[in-house]
Amino acid sequence: MDEEQRAILLESATRFPTPEGVKLSYGTSGFRADASILSSTVFRVGILAALRSLKTQSVIGLMITASHNEVSDNGIKIADPSGGMLTQEWEPFADTLANAIDAQDLVRLIVEFAKKENIPFGGVHSAQVLLGRDTRPSGESLMEAARQGINSIVGAVAIDMGVLTTPQLHWMVRGRNKGMKASEPDYYEQLSNSFGCLMDLIPKEMAALAMDEKLTVDGANGVGGEKLEELKKLLNGLVIQVRNDGKEGGVLNEGVGADYVQKEKVVPCSFGPNDVGLRCASLDGDADRLVYFHVLSKSNNKIDLVDGDKILSLFALYIKEQLGILTKKEDEEVNNDYRVRLGVVQTAYANGASTDYLKHLGLEVIFTHTGVKYLHEKAAEYDIGIYFEANGHGTILFSEHFVCWLEAKKNELASISTDLEMQKAALRLLAVSNLINQAVGDALSGLLLVEAILRHMGWSIQKWSELYQDLPSRQLKVKVADRTAVITANAETVVVKPPGLQEAINAETAKYPQGRSFIRPSGTEDVIRVYAEASTQESADSLAKSVAQHVDHFLGFGSS
Repeated sequence: MDEEQRAILLESATRFPTPEGVKLSYGTSGFRADASILSSTVFRVGILAALRSLKTQSVIGLMITASHNEVSDNGIKIADPSGGMLTQEWEPFADTLANAIDAQDLVRLIVEFAKKENIPFGGVHSAQVLLGRDTRPSGESLMEAARQGINSIVGAVAIDMGVLTTPQLHWMVRGRNKGMKASEPDYYEQLSNSFGCLMDLIPKEMAALAMDEKLTVDGANGVGGEKLEELKKLLNGLVIQVRNDGKEGGVLNEGVGADYVQKEKVVPCSFGPNDVGLRCASLDGDADRLVYFHVLSKSNNKIDLVDGDKILSLFALYIKEQLGILTKKEDEEVNNDYRVRLGVVQTAYANGASTDYLKHLGLEVIFTHTGVKYLHEKAAEYDIGIYFEANGHGTILFSEHFVCWLEAKKNELASISTDLEMQKAALRLLAVSNLINQAVGDALSGLLLVEAILRHMGWSIQKWSELYQDLPSRQLKVKVADRTAVITANAETVVVKPPGLQEAINAETAKYPQGRSFIRPSGTEDVIRVYAEASTQESADSLAKSVAQHVDHFLGFGSS
């Protein structure tokens, strides 16, 4: 790094002093905090994104959003060349950069890191960073801070993509690094075309059923509602009414949105007695989460929640069915020597009933640590990897090798096979690979895939909800002196330290039919999270309380 570059960094960094007494950490969702203290962090992440672009010689994304947080919050995260999360190897440097005490310290850290990573300055490749933001009022000023951070790296280019959903930005980064056209209109075109293909391939006997039912969507008063209004103009065969689109004075994520509906299990604002029995869905604030629900009664605000576990189960059932058709042995002219690896990835928070259902289907189910980055990484090991968290964040990954095989299979079937169902199965799987956002969880693409599959099956939301009955569960938090005293293994399901705690949990769990419980330390605060499920709600509540008491005994402020 030459002296001119150092001087530019030093001068620009002095305009963004760090707030006193604030220490931030880069998590799965990047940095998040009250928007009033984020300018310096966003500026520095702009620098980080430019460095990442130089290092990888790729387009990088930078999204300003706080997803399901309240409107006064905001945040920033980086999309890597694949369109996925920032590599975990760079997360410690992100923390160090955000918490540098002043401009001189910041420049020193950048110089040291650039040297260690062999980041090329002033070469033939310039940095290119796509910028996106959601609808939060603070987004515009933070966008400017990010732009100044990017521009403080000589040759770096910041491209303002405007107001977007988080998944749209990730999709654009992935697409551009694959050499594709990847603008917002291209996103809508790909989703609508793929959805149309799936609709055209619905069996005639199912298409004749009453699947003209309207879908009513809660937009969380965020960017998702606005973008869904644009997308629905291109869709045939699907009637969508968007509520809480942010234009009627509603507050972002306040009494609305996927996070609220999933946690509280009540109707969001603007929904009520007139919606009983109708198929409804909720997006979160930046439209990377999706849950479905239907209102149960005119007399109260209770819902039947169809969460991420059931979205995963629906997707897995459909894909397994299509693979079964595609790889059947009846047509001896067709080469079926390729064994497709289909895997389903969950965390310990997945309801035990969903795991049992998936295993009953004969699917391979794998568990990872909590956090989308872990799920995504594991899903990428399969030809088709499906992952979802109960909160509604998830997607389907198709390996490039499998997609190439599928294209070849489609062409082979078209030329030699008389089995139309096999041809249709190949076309359906290809359409799913184009419809689903393989960069990151995407509420809009996920919603279209759900709707296409429900029509294919001829199912109502009630029929879908009856796939299995969730086991009652309870989650609690226990404040502790030091959360790092808990060390877990086996995807956070077993406590390794402190000694004796897992044995105490096992003893409590054994008292309850279908009992299951685990604990894990929070990633951001000194609390231990307790999860429990059992055959009845009373039992789940009791088990969670008992385990929480053991945690407090071993780790609480009164323990020695």
